[in-house]
Amino acid sequence: MLVLTLVVAAQIAYLVGLQRQWRRGRPWSFWRLLALLAGTSMVLFAISPPVMLHAHQDLRGHMLQHLLLGMFAPLLLVLAAPVSLLLRTLPTAGARALVAVLRSGPLRLLAHPLTALLLNLGGMYLLYLTPLYAASLGSPALHWLVHWHFLAAGCLFTWAILAGPDPAPHAARAWVRLGVLFVAMAAHATLAKLMYGFGWPRGTHHGLEEIQAAAQLMYYGGDLAEMLLLGLLFARWGRRRGCAGRPTGGPVALPCVSK
Repeated sequence: MLVLTLVVAAQIAYLVGLQRQWRRGRPWSFWRLLALLAGTSMVLFAISPPVMLHAHQDLRGHMLQHLLLGMFAPLLLVLAAPVSLLLRTLPTAGARALVAVLRSGPLRLLAHPLTALLLNLGGMYLLYLTPLYAASLGSPALHWLVHWHFLAAGCLFTWAILAGPDPAPHAARAWVRLGVLFVAMAAHATLAKLMYGFGWPRGTHHGLEEIQAAAQLMYYGGDLAEMLLLGLLFARWGRRRGCAGRPTGGPVALPCVSK
């Protein structure tokens, strides 16, 4: 109930901020609102009691949670641009304090694509290729910590790769972010193959066929999520290049920053 309450509270906070923008006559993209509602709904579904029970008993259900919490929901939540909405909603002093946090050294290090890659993919390797997954089945606290790590690391990685739409503390060059994404795609596929070929995670009640089915779900589901992320990266890259080459003079000034 605590987790469900936090997710619903995040939805309400976003809607309150959006209402304030509309009351001030400031536009906000309907697609960002839709992304927020879809992303949080995906999180709520992944942590709902029936799905949690199924995931505890079947590795395929757990892998579905992994894909939803660690890959698909973060993509939608990042596209919702919650930090940008918060910056536009807070009073001046609060917005300046948030900007100072975004520009701080620790957050810049944390938001670097390589750091985000290590936290995201490194956590997956640690979970599935060590006894950590088996331990999480017997520890509710560790179980929830794993799911929160999926969600937080997934959001951080998506934000680091796209360098937006929220202001990114460490906007690395596009070719760096592209290279990190390709490494992530290869590492994710390799992990799925290791699970399929060697029967990881071990020390659980899951049979080999179940593990292999879960590994296939990780492989193909991960490919889909990463291809979506790749497409968004190229779209943002192309839009920025188009804005850079657009003439600034003339009677009509067209904005390059999407609302």
